[in-house]
Amino acid sequence: MDDVTKMDVEAAVEALRELFPATPLQLNEHLSARYGAQVYLKREDLTPVRSYKIRGAFNFLRKIVADGTGEKTFVCASAGNHAQGFAFACRHFGVQGVVFMPVTTPQQKIDKTRTFGGEFITIRLFGDIFDQCYAAAREHVEAIGGFMVPPFDHADIIEGQATVAAEIVEQLPEGVTPDLVVVPVGGGGLSAGLTGYLADRLPRQAFLFAEPAGAPSLKKSLEAGQIVTLPKVDNFVDGAAVARIGDLNFAALKNFTPEQVMIIAENAVCVTITEMLNVEGVVLEPAGALSIAALDQLGRDKLEGKKVVAVVSGGNFDFERLPDVKERAMRHAGLKKYFILRLPQRPGALRDFLNLLGPDDDIARFEYLKKSARNFGSILIGIETRDRKSFADLFSRFETAGLGYEDITENEILANLII
Repeated sequence: MDDVTKMDVEAAVEALRELFPATPLQLNEHLSARYGAQVYLKREDLTPVRSYKIRGAFNFLRKIVADGTGEKTFVCASAGNHAQGFAFACRHFGVQGVVFMPVTTPQQKIDKTRTFGGEFITIRLFGDIFDQCYAAAREHVEAIGGFMVPPFDHADIIEGQATVAAEIVEQLPEGVTPDLVVVPVGGGGLSAGLTGYLADRLPRQAFLFAEPAGAPSLKKSLEAGQIVTLPKVDNFVDGAAVARIGDLNFAALKNFTPEQVMIIAENAVCVTITEMLNVEGVVLEPAGALSIAALDQLGRDKLEGKKVVAVVSGGNFDFERLPDVKERAMRHAGLKKYFILRLPQRPGALRDFLNLLGPDDDIARFEYLKKSARNFGSILIGIETRDRKSFADLFSRFETAGLGYEDITENEILANLII
């Protein structure tokens, strides 16, 4: 794409050093040993706002300030990382900014945005969903004659995000050329900038894009050969839950194949979050875990002997979500299941059931639902185990005992209503 190939990324990198040094590119011993590869993590979770979004927002603002028009008010709509990067940049340049956030935005994110922006930021809460919030921000920009700072669909935003790629080139050990670069995708600003900068350094097939299953806007658009707006998205991977990839971003990515976009289940992301926290002590947000989760989906057979760079896009994780993340991770790993049991209403029936459990099986949830028949009752039960293979043996014992049960672990409707 012309806008990408003409980027002055080196100038953006030099300017960015006013804010923070290059984020580390670290050889991760744990992942490298698992896959028999050299796995480097580009740690964008270590920027001042714990995500790469500060790069694009800073680059956008610096160009307008340089043009002498920075006395106008800047506006953005965001409930997450873009808002925080925008606020930080406004404070740095000493310009006024207004951040529109949905009313449903967690207080933690509101407080962090206010901390980064200080006196230079005004936060306005509007609407229950992002679309309503964004529309209000657009109206405000038109009313005051300000500047709208988009999260991804702008050449200066793409140029700013491309500084990630420039740093990677400088930080790779001498003689090391990646066989694979894994990039998370939401609106496409990071992937457009990174692939544009590396286009003359790496072959097109060296790139792999990781998208959440609940928001596969790039995948669907590549399959259709044009931009597709998703009718709905799953907001769990909130940093990448975008219904429509940006116009400029798709133009930069349209020559990649749909097969180069790997779809990552939301629960698989949770496995990565918990593992990286427990094993490496690294805090990742769901979008920040996408590229590492993609490695797990590829597996050792496809990665062994390769040199891999995975971009860790952010670490703004709300620890109030940790119980849900752990729950999802265990279900995805096959270590926790939920059942509806139909037990006879007689003395000893529960004891007989408990005797069917194996030594590593633990009851994590037990709830009497209702009396479904005169002689039988329904029970919701959650069982955790140490080895997923234990469930096959448990099912066999259930069937031998003639126990009526239904596995509802993967039934999203029942799980959301009951669990």
